[in-house]
This record gives sequence, structure tokens and C-alpha cells, in this order.
Amino acid sequence: MTAYDALMRFQRETEALSAVAERLAWDQETMMPRAAADQRGEESAAMEAVLHARRTDPRLAEWLEAIDDTALDATAQAQLRLIRRGFARASRVPADLVAALARQTSVAFGVWAQARAADDMAAFAPTLTDIVRLKREEGQALADGGDVYDALLDDYEPGASSAELSRMFDALRPPLVALRERVLDRPAPATLQGRFDAAAQLELSRGLAQAFGFDLDGGRIDMSVHPFSSGGGRDVRITTRTLPEDPFNCIYSTIHETGHGCYEQNIDAAYQLTPLGHGVSMGVHESQSRIYENQLGRSRAFTGWLFARARDTFGDIGVADETAFYAAANGVHRGYIRTEADEVQYNLHILLRFDLEQALIRDNLQVGDLEAAWNDRFAADFGYAVDKPSNGVLQDVHWAAGLFGYFPTYTLGNVYAGCLHAALRADLPDLDAQMAQGDLSAATGWLRDKVQRHGGLYSPRDLMTRACGTAPSEAPLLDYLESKYSALYGV
Repeated sequence: MTAYDALMRFQRETEALSAVAERLAWDQETMMPRAAADQRGEESAAMEAVLHARRTDPRLAEWLEAIDDTALDATAQAQLRLIRRGFARASRVPADLVAALARQTSVAFGVWAQARAADDMAAFAPTLTDIVRLKREEGQALADGGDVYDALLDDYEPGASSAELSRMFDALRPPLVALRERVLDRPAPATLQGRFDAAAQLELSRGLAQAFGFDLDGGRIDMSVHPFSSGGGRDVRITTRTLPEDPFNCIYSTIHETGHGCYEQNIDAAYQLTPLGHGVSMGVHESQSRIYENQLGRSRAFTGWLFARARDTFGDIGVADETAFYAAANGVHRGYIRTEADEVQYNLHILLRFDLEQALIRDNLQVGDLEAAWNDRFAADFGYAVDKPSNGVLQDVHWAAGLFGYFPTYTLGNVYAGCLHAALRADLPDLDAQMAQGDLSAATGWLRDKVQRHGGLYSPRDLMTRACGTAPSEAPLLDYLESKYSALYGV
């Protein structure tokens, strides 16, 4: 057996164990009894300790040293690039810190959920303080003298920096705020009316997931408080939720998570249980979920087809025709919740979180001051006050899960989606005619070929440049939003 063969066999086992650990997290958010939280914390810590030992095993260094990269093809070289990167990062973080983070974030989920239900930030603050302290320690270990926040960001978007993202986000904020103000000055479109049966919502959403290409033989759809996706290869799991007065929440949560799920399902099967067998970054992952949800799922062509499906499922839904349904699906409204935000305002929610979490990790903001800082920033950006913590600082699970550096990838994903949509439209000039018939196969096939099948073969920026023909830029996203909402609202 060559050194490369031995390395890849060892890595395959590590990937399999990592999938088991991911399944523990899926179970915790979908099916686990509430009383099991502390026990699950110990289980997660034990699993992370095993994984950390494998990721820092001295044999990895020996195998990597023994391999002649020049004798390998491009795919094998990409595998080594990711293994080297993972080994270097894992080796910088002490094993006891890895276990402590796994234990604390597992327990924190239940604490956050109860605090959110009670609108009690004070009940969550001590737990979040511990997580921030541990994440600062992790960031310092990974940074090796560099920027602490950037070291954490690199887990989610390899090669990105907060300075680069800040320049892009600073270019987004003024036109988004201006568009928001112009749109909200216009009369709001009609909304759907009625009580919408949960089982009917799930049945419709299940059909939509399949229309977008989600393979239910290798995947499943469940319920959770906060929709998410998990898994890879032939075991991909997505979740959704229902609200009795708003079927759009279930419909578009499902389509969004379907974008994530299809990405994982469509990666080249030869990469399964290897470092290349995952989405290359969270920004690219988010580009898939957002283009499925918005540029495709909320398009005038597709909502025209969806209107008939919704009428068939629910009967009278309170809007009379396809035009009104399209407007309702794309309505811009005042609101607090990121996951319910429209395309115009969504990124403003992300920019708020990006700035606050940088301040937390760089020790420029303390958890005790976080709620006030959130409320002040929200009032400045949106023009009205947060009414309760569950609509503000407690609404997202990410910080409870220790996912510092994750939030900016949502907006970066929107930027990538804008670039992909422009390229897709150029290649598929008859796309609207197909989507008007509920046929998404050309669009999803284009995304599978240009993005999804490659897994981690290319860097995020290289992948986007290859797919779109140009380097990523915020301009296509701004052009798309300006064109769509100016026409929709007559501004």
C-alpha cells in the first residue's frame, strides 16, 4: 500500500466518524428528548475528542511527507490540499478545548431554546459568555498571531477575510437601504389569507423539494424549530417548519434547504467519504439555497405555476390571480426575523450580525452588552425598535452552536447567487418558459454541472469564477434586486 492509499483509507474512516457526529447533531434538533441534553453533551464531547485525535494523528504528517504530489492527478492533489489544511488547523487547537466546545455548545442548544421561549436573554448570557470565551481561545490558537475572527471565518469560507467581506458589504448597504426605503414607501401587496393545514403544507413542500431535484431515496424531510440541512452522499437530511397562517414560510424554507440538500446529493459519487465530498464552503452552499429559493423559486414564471398548486392544495388562499400571488411571495414588510426577511432586507440582518460577532470575538463587545448593542443597531438600520429578545438577539441558534464566522457567508452566498443567476440566464434564454410549466430541470442541471458536482475540488473563489466566467462581485445581485423590486413596486 502506498502512502497515499494509507492516508486515504485513514481519511475515509475519519469522514465516516464525522458523519456519525453530524447525525448526533441532527437528532438533537429534531427528535432527542429534552432531558437528554446533558447526556448528549458528553456524547458529543467524546466523539469530538476521537475525531480530534484522528485529525492530529502523527501518521498524517508522515504520510503527507512521503507522498510525491507531482506523481498524482489533479483530483488527488486537491484531496491532499484539503487534508494538509485540516491537519494544520486541527494541530493548532488543544484537544481539551475541542472537547469543551463540543460539550458546551451541545448543552447550550437547550438553554438557548428555553431562554428564547421565555424571552429571557439573562438566562442565556452566562452560557453564551462561556462559548464566546472558548471561541476566542480557539480563534487565538488558529490565528497563530493573525486576526482572531478571520481564523474562525476560515472554517466556513476558506481564503476569505473580514476586510475583504467588509468592503463588499459596505458597497451593498447604501443601495439596499435606499431600495428598502423606496419600496416601503409604496402600498404593501396583499398577503395570503386563511388557516393552512400543516399536513397539507408539508405535502406541497415535499412535492416542491422533488421538483427541485431532491432525491427522497437518499434523503428525508423532517420538522425543526430552525430549518437546516445535514449529511451528505446518500444520507442527506433537511428540515422545515409550518405556520398555520403563512404557508410561504414552509414552502420557501423547504426550497431553501432543498438547495443545500441537492448540493450534497449531486457531488461526484467518487468523492464520497473523502475531503472533496462536501460543499466547498458555506458561502457556496448558501448560493445554492438562495438561488433555489429566490431567483428560481420566487420568480414570476415559477410562482405562476406554484399559484395553481397552492390553490389545488388549500382552496381559496386570499389572492385572486398569479400576479397577486407573485407579489405576495415577494412582499417587502417590516419585520424582525432574519429567516422570514425578504430579499431586499435580508442582507441588512446579516450585516448587523457580522459586525456584532466580530466585536464579540475581538473582545470589543461583552455578552452583557450584546442585547443593547443589537437593539441599537437594529433601530438604526431598520428604523424601529426590537420588541422582545426572541425577535432580536435570541432569534438565531448560531451563536449558541459556536458558529462564529458563519453569518457573513449568508450574504456572500447571496452575492454568489447573483453572479450565478446572471450566468445561468445568459446560458438558458428560454428558462422562464420552462419554469412556468414547473420544469426546473434545466436550471438545476446547470447548477449541478457548474457548481455542485465538483464538491471541494476547487477553492470557493475559483469555483465561482469558473462557473460565472468572472470573479465574484456584488454588482449582479444589486442589479437583480433593483430590477425586480423597481418593477414590482413601481419605484
